[in-house]
Amino acid sequence: MAAIIKVENISKEFRIKEKEPGLKGSLKSLFTSKYKSIDAVDNISFNVNKGEVVGFIGPNGAGKSTTIKMMTGILFPSSGKINVINYDPQKERKKLAFKVGTVFGQKPQLWYHLPAIDTFNLFAKIYEIPEKQYQQRLKELIKTFEVEEVINQPVRKLSLGQRMRCEMIASLLHNPEVLFLDEPTIGMDIVAKKRIRELIKNLNENDGVTVILTSHDLEDVEQVCKRLIIINNGKIVYDGSTKGIREKYLNFKIIQVILNEKTESLNLGLKNVKAVFKGKFRHVIEIDTSKHPIQEVVKKIVSKYNVEDINILDPPIEEIISRIYQNKTDHKDQKWD
Repeated sequence: MAAIIKVENISKEFRIKEKEPGLKGSLKSLFTSKYKSIDAVDNISFNVNKGEVVGFIGPNGAGKSTTIKMMTGILFPSSGKINVINYDPQKERKKLAFKVGTVFGQKPQLWYHLPAIDTFNLFAKIYEIPEKQYQQRLKELIKTFEVEEVINQPVRKLSLGQRMRCEMIASLLHNPEVLFLDEPTIGMDIVAKKRIRELIKNLNENDGVTVILTSHDLEDVEQVCKRLIIINNGKIVYDGSTKGIREKYLNFKIIQVILNEKTESLNLGLKNVKAVFKGKFRHVIEIDTSKHPIQEVVKKIVSKYNVEDINILDPPIEEIISRIYQNKTDHKDQKWD
């Protein structure tokens, strides 16, 4: 299948102004400026085929959003080439805008004090969508995203989940071929996250939209993406199947337990269970799910202790990256996905 996105050896360097502390440093910076260079993205390459849903993850400052902004033409790479739907994003950004949609979870495009429908009407004019086609497309999207009751309310009065669904409608009015989603579920509750994930999957399966998804939430990526790219310190450390990352690196879970009585430690009588934190009431353990199913461990905890609350978490992305590095060090001759 032909690649719809081609990223070849791109790098992005930022020059950051440095200032010495105090009044003296402030005055000195007025006459002499000192800069340091930071490599936000460091010589990365990858292709995305038409119809793929690709998860693009990494810790804060890893280079995820910078890469997305270069692929959409917002930022210029310091070196390298990018081709999106046969357009150069930096030279042909206006043409590309008619072919892609973007949603930045922390940077809304809807007018805050006006109803979402006003933004939709404006975008229809910007994208030069014929009126009849626009009304038909809008009707379809409103039904799909279930926002009939809220599009005439000021955006400021919407819940985070409702606002994000409206944000996605605004990005899909012109039938884009590629949809860039940067942290679309940030700050949402479990129910809202699940709904957004379902909508992304439906868009891909029913409309054939190619999706690039960045997120700190590993469950977002696992539920939606078949392919995963992990970036850290501006470099790609993993590019392969989501299933592969689970089999290699996500075979452990973190369980946080809050008890109603003081307990020095959780004695479950199970091997491959590691105590991460021991408190008077709160305990955190790490389990190897390839050795013990999560249900077995939870059942053991609940039957043995008076539990007030229990949470099951994925390991932090930083921990997964650390394990990837460790595994590569231990298996230098192994071929990686």
